[in-house]
Amino acid sequence: MEMKLVAEKADQTVYEGEGGAYYAWSTSKSPLLMESKLAAGRLLLHPLGFALPHFSDSSKLAYVLEGKCTVGMVAPNSSEETVVVIKKGDVLPLSRGTVSWWFNDGGIDFTTVFLGETTKGQVSGEMGYFFLIGVQGMLHGFQSDLVSKIFNLDTKEAEDVVGSQTGGLIVKLRNGIEFPNPTEEHMKEKVYATIDTPAADVVVEGGGIINSLTEKDFPVLVGMGLSARFVRLEGKAILAPSYVVDGSVSVNYVAKGSGRIRVVGNEGKPSFDGEVGEGYLIVVPQFYAVTVIADQSGMELFSLITSSKPVKEQLAGNMSIWKAISPVVIQSALNISPQLEELFRLKNTTSLMIIPPRT
Repeated sequence: MEMKLVAEKADQTVYEGEGGAYYAWSTSKSPLLMESKLAAGRLLLHPLGFALPHFSDSSKLAYVLEGKCTVGMVAPNSSEETVVVIKKGDVLPLSRGTVSWWFNDGGIDFTTVFLGETTKGQVSGEMGYFFLIGVQGMLHGFQSDLVSKIFNLDTKEAEDVVGSQTGGLIVKLRNGIEFPNPTEEHMKEKVYATIDTPAADVVVEGGGIINSLTEKDFPVLVGMGLSARFVRLEGKAILAPSYVVDGSVSVNYVAKGSGRIRVVGNEGKPSFDGEVGEGYLIVVPQFYAVTVIADQSGMELFSLITSSKPVKEQLAGNMSIWKAISPVVIQSALNISPQLEELFRLKNTTSLMIIPPRT
């Protein structure tokens, strides 16, 4: 059965305030998110913006689009806080139930996109957030009379603890507050990584780069069952068709630039063939092949894959299936002459993961 694939921008405003905003992709506009148990959101923090401590019902990867941010994290059943500073091009894994806070102490806006899975979430296709404090927080919900008894506080103290923070999800702090700095111990840990780096897995001169983060880079990804991929294409370059053979699904976010994405399943025709630009999101179902053609300005794509060690197959180049299949089988399957089969095979003797623009 053919699936209806769409590419959409975030269409749901979850919160907007002086300190920043949070936007999400709804399942009504992007139904494959619900079917695939995936979700996406985008966090914007203005300077001095502070996202209050919270946890999510979904494991996710944060990819930084602009700016830098101090992030504090406490893993489930841990008594230690990990503090890191992440910047543009970094990826930060956040497992389900990890409490985190986010503070932008820079002079420019900080923006990150969250791509995650919702297999154990309350609502399929949506990342649920649970705040510890603030008007939507758990302490506020238990109310001051019970908080007073639990923490052995007097009435005034309990009321201040519960009600002093009148903000919701994101607040703006006053200037001069100094948050914790990353410790050397945490900086040595593999807490986050830069995926947008020249030292990539694949580098094609004049074409672009491909870089991946798997369980090899982050052992925590094994438990999360996720991995990431970053593609930067130069102007008019093409990302050769590929597909994942282990049953994984990918959700793909256009981080910069514009171009065209074509997705093909088992119908012998494109399931999706359309123009996309910065901020667009598309889900690619299991076993579907995808290719990307950048516009003149180039294009950057960040993807989450629902496997910590995905198995990819190429449809072009020396790593593709064409190299392994016998010549007579290819000739018979394509119903072409031996001469054309030989030429076709010759064209697949070099790496074609990224094809630079023809001169």
